[in-house]
Amino acid sequence: MKAVRGRESTVRLGVLGCADIAWRRVLPAAVDNPRTELVAIASRDPEKARRFAERFDCDAVTGYERLLEREDLDAVYIPLPVALRREWVARALTRDLHVLSEKPLTTDHAGAAELVDLAKSRGRVLRENFGFLHHSQQSRVGEMLDSGAIGRVCSVDSEFGVPRRPDHDIRYDPTLGGGALLDVGVYPLRLAQYFLGTELRVRGAVLRHDPDRGVDVGGSVLLADAHGASARLAFGIGVQYRNSYAIWGTGGTLSVDRAFTPPAEMRPVLRLREGQGEETIEVEADHQFANVLGDFATAIEFGERPGVPETILDLARLLDGVRRAAGEP
Repeated sequence: MKAVRGRESTVRLGVLGCADIAWRRVLPAAVDNPRTELVAIASRDPEKARRFAERFDCDAVTGYERLLEREDLDAVYIPLPVALRREWVARALTRDLHVLSEKPLTTDHAGAAELVDLAKSRGRVLRENFGFLHHSQQSRVGEMLDSGAIGRVCSVDSEFGVPRRPDHDIRYDPTLGGGALLDVGVYPLRLAQYFLGTELRVRGAVLRHDPDRGVDVGGSVLLADAHGASARLAFGIGVQYRNSYAIWGTGGTLSVDRAFTPPAEMRPVLRLREGQGEETIEVEADHQFANVLGDFATAIEFGERPGVPETILDLARLLDGVRRAAGEP
């Protein structure tokens, strides 16, 4: 890491892959963040690498391995398709680089366990990029729950769906880990885990498939813990846009309308319903991806927080459980 007089150190960051989320969300945040220095971006397509590098004022590299061979990096961000992440996260960790991966880390629990163990053995930070967890609206919701605003939490309902993607979109490619579960379904699953803890078990699941494409395009999941708290989740590709959650308690309901993708300039609104009344609470605008990068840099400099690797593994276990409950191998 590069030490900067009078402030926290700066993480020298490389990028594997020219994904849309990198272009629109993560790399603009990396360029503006004093905790990160964007050094280079790699693609198998030299023109893509050049286009990204010109916009974000960094080096263009042709080929992922060539980027990992550089000596001027502390960490890499990997927004490759999910089916490629296991290989390239492992290669990066073996080069003693810290890794921020797009979510989910891999397609299954076995792959996630392999990478978590490798990160521990190399002493490297390994994170999934769940930006919404780093937005101040989640902190505000957590504070309200802790204060007893809705009493004891009984259930979480969440939906995340997006309209149909272009025919060539990687979400429709089974060889790249396509499908709604790994693209949008992971968001409500991670949300339920965040609010209800890691004792959740899959009690039922349905996955809706497109037989022509060979991928799932939607589904529903029921989760529950040993104490009876539950989560009802729905997700899909090729549906009307929905992006919300509601937490139902013994004394009220707390709901969020823009749960997972609030723009940095947006002031999210929470709705608290108690009895016949409703209160709206406006939350300050926040840049969740800037916060992700800042927290990643802090973990690199000062050490990972307890429980983060276990949370990655638990989410992977839930993904496996959804597929089993839906009757998939």
